[in-house]
Amino acid sequence: MKKKLLSLKSSRIATKKTGKKVIESENGVRELHEKPVIITPYNTEKSFNLIEKEKKLTFIVDENADKISIKRELKELYEADIVEVNTARTIEGKKAFAKFKDLDSARDLATKLGLV
Repeated sequence: MKKKLLSLKSSRIATKKTGKKVIESENGVRELHEKPVIITPYNTEKSFNLIEKEKKLTFIVDENADKISIKRELKELYEADIVEVNTARTIEGKKAFAKFKDLDSARDLATKLGLV
């Protein structure tokens, strides 16, 4: 999604309200680009056990991301059926715990991401 901005003041306002990143191109035109919501999968022994026990995968996400945008991004990126998303703020950043509809889809995505 690209949108031209007129001034620096309006770009600051747009960034605060929409959570989108303002990028100035080579020709001096400012554009809005959406920030990525999902930053990286999070892999620890505990997160590996969550896959098997609760059908959940753990991701580090953007600090300003909400549960709805995280769920939407996961569906778009990985084409997965996600039942719910829980979030927590930690030292590593904001974590999202995505619960999948069935264990096989959680295992398949973990395998694709190289977590298993």
